[in-house]
Amino acid sequence: MSVATRVIPCLDVDAGRVVKGVNFLNLRDAGDPVELAKLYGEQGADELTFLDVTASSGNRETTCDIVGRTAEQVFIPLTVGGGVRTVDDVDRLLRAGADKVGVNTAAIARPELIAEVADRFGSQVLVLSADVRRRVDDAGNRSGGFEVTTHGGRQGTGLDAVEWCARAAELGAGEILLNSMDADGTKDGFDVELIELVRREVRIPLVASGGAGRVEHFAPAVRAGADAVLAASVFHFGELTIGDVKDALRQDGIPVR
Repeated sequence: MSVATRVIPCLDVDAGRVVKGVNFLNLRDAGDPVELAKLYGEQGADELTFLDVTASSGNRETTCDIVGRTAEQVFIPLTVGGGVRTVDDVDRLLRAGADKVGVNTAAIARPELIAEVADRFGSQVLVLSADVRRRVDDAGNRSGGFEVTTHGGRQGTGLDAVEWCARAAELGAGEILLNSMDADGTKDGFDVELIELVRREVRIPLVASGGAGRVEHFAPAVRAGADAVLAASVFHFGELTIGDVKDALRQDGIPVR
């Protein structure tokens, strides 16, 4: 029997509010995170993802509060990421109510963090959050391949995205949240090429993120190798519901819950 594809709304949280932009820029308010989380739970979301987009240390307390209040209202798995730098940060978020914790910038700076978290809490807790963009030359033309970025997509690393995802899986990551910066917020569809390249190199679950705009966009991401599909603005602003996406996937022959 095929494993059911998960449909996951993403709540990008800044100073206690959900925000959404395009290519990580021009953020606009999208609502209260706890209220939106409750709505998505009622709509049949399989999981929820919270990302602290400013990821400042001063906002960690706010994030824990939001996670705690959400966990009281919603009874589906919560993944929380942004600003996670240590095993203690992971512990704090798990105690607040998170089921899984995403790491990005800190893991690139110190890859051993992945193994440390996996050893202490189990691989199923650790999600590698990879913000990825296509490589371009000085003239802005594609130069081949994909690069991992940090600090909310603001800084390049020079790391090959596919190689980094494979290494993270070897170190103990239990899942990869693969976010295409180029597609983020554009509503032009997921980056199928990126998904296919990473899927060839990793066997752990892969969550496709960035670019969802219509129900027709989700099935190609799954066929490219995604185990779950994530979207934000189309859900936040009422353009699509969780049910719309699941119905479209079913009609395409893809199992959903």
